[in-house]
Amino acid sequence: MILDQIIDNSRAACPRIVLPEGDDPRIIEAAIRAKQNGIADVILLANPDAFANAAASFDCSDTLSVIDPATSDKLDAYSAAYLELRRHKGMTEERARQDMSAPLGYAAMMVRLGDADGTLGGAVATTADTVRAALQIIGKAPGVDAVSSCFLMLLAAPHERAVIFGDCGLILQPSDTELANIAMSSAKSLVALTGEEPRVAMLSFSTMGSVTKEAHESLERIESAVAMIRAQAPDLKIDGEMQFDAALIPEVASSKAPESEVAGRANVFVFPSLSAGNIGYKIAQRIGGATALGPILQGLAHPANDLSRGCSADDVYQMIAITGAQTVSVGSDHTTKGVA
Repeated sequence: MILDQIIDNSRAACPRIVLPEGDDPRIIEAAIRAKQNGIADVILLANPDAFANAAASFDCSDTLSVIDPATSDKLDAYSAAYLELRRHKGMTEERARQDMSAPLGYAAMMVRLGDADGTLGGAVATTADTVRAALQIIGKAPGVDAVSSCFLMLLAAPHERAVIFGDCGLILQPSDTELANIAMSSAKSLVALTGEEPRVAMLSFSTMGSVTKEAHESLERIESAVAMIRAQAPDLKIDGEMQFDAALIPEVASSKAPESEVAGRANVFVFPSLSAGNIGYKIAQRIGGATALGPILQGLAHPANDLSRGCSADDVYQMIAITGAQTVSVGSDHTTKGVA
């Protein structure tokens, strides 16, 4: 199973993953399990009293490392680094210290300065706050114009394989440049998490010109994005615009897109808008029986991921493993041929 492979990849790297919501029982339970199973060296951020109360029902003595950002011996250094990083935005010493005393900011700075390999939050904090900390402090990877998100979808029978859906969580109405970034980042995510060669389908209500591009502006955006990708990453297998059934099912592809090397074999599905992507992954999950792992942030300089506030301890555990697997790809320049 692909999740077992991801866990093994994380275990082999033994990454340092910092969890900024260390006083949440779900986080504590998942962190104990991850540490005991050797998939990550987990660091929790929490006020000591709040952590003690939340951890009272768990046997986690000598298991977890817990740091209180407000009293950390690295607070001064982190505040100074943040002040310098955001000085051009009007950052003050007082505000820098305040932000670095907060768990989300402290966790992101740990990753930026190499004191942790990745971070995972959002069980309590909003997506907006979680992503903002990652963007402002960790920053975008070189050559990436837009940070996006994806889900690793474990499809149910009869398909039973792992695919990537993007973007399902961040960019509302992507431009052609943003669509190109989403596609290339999603291709990298597939390689990092599964090791498979990506075949990217740019999804639409039309397949290969079955609807004239004048019918809707999204078709022009897709056409432009595909052209950009082929210029930047000529070896990446990508095609579109393409309807979902033509992208997934060989029999449909043979009639709708017989010349395409992607149609019927796609494993990366790029949606034309956030609404389509969010609706699509939830239909696949709730009606189609797929397992949705994510949201996974992509395009950052170092791994940082977001949790749903309705997540379970199992969800957190799986996302620790995914974040750990992403650190392997960053550390080894794990990219696919032709994807810059």
